[in-house]
Amino acid sequence: MKLNSKYFDRIRVKPDKDRLRMPDFPACDWAGCRDDGAHRAPKGRGRDGEYFHFCLDHVREYNRTYNYFEGMTDEDVISYQKSAVTGHRPTWSLGLNRLRGQHGGAARAAAEGFADPFGAFGEDEPEPQRRPIRNAERKALTTLGLDETADGPGIKARYKTLVKRHHPDANGGAKAAEEKLREIIQAYSYLRSVGFC
Repeated sequence: MKLNSKYFDRIRVKPDKDRLRMPDFPACDWAGCRDDGAHRAPKGRGRDGEYFHFCLDHVREYNRTYNYFEGMTDEDVISYQKSAVTGHRPTWSLGLNRLRGQHGGAARAAAEGFADPFGAFGEDEPEPQRRPIRNAERKALTTLGLDETADGPGIKARYKTLVKRHHPDANGGAKAAEEKLREIIQAYSYLRSVGFC
């Protein structure tokens, strides 16, 4: 290591203990105590941002007896806690029409002079988009005698009705009924496997 380097003089080293700057603390605010007040303690409700400075023993003593809600009624405490949920700031109901006191939707948007092309502020919600129906699903629905708007419970109810109608026991063992029942069971099984019902 070169001791005559221009960078050597700029290296920062940890100072000795006698050269360390000791922090200056105010005196303890406890009556009759002369120790450093290194620990802060809040002065109380209505004096936010103001602190006492105590030594460790006296801050422990103060914290044992400190009660922020001292002098408040139960109703005041409940009200304070309820208001604390929102950070003691005012709030309004979402979508509440201040003109009529009800959810306004497109009428509210028009009254307040802005357009709502996506229907985000009102009850004029577009119908949820259904996924496109594949040919195999359309064929299975046709086999059950249903259209594309059929939902899960409707498909299941129709399946039960057709099984009872085309079961070989109900038709005297007719081969045509047995073949039709097989088609119905396959169509329903397919619709269930693709998550249609």
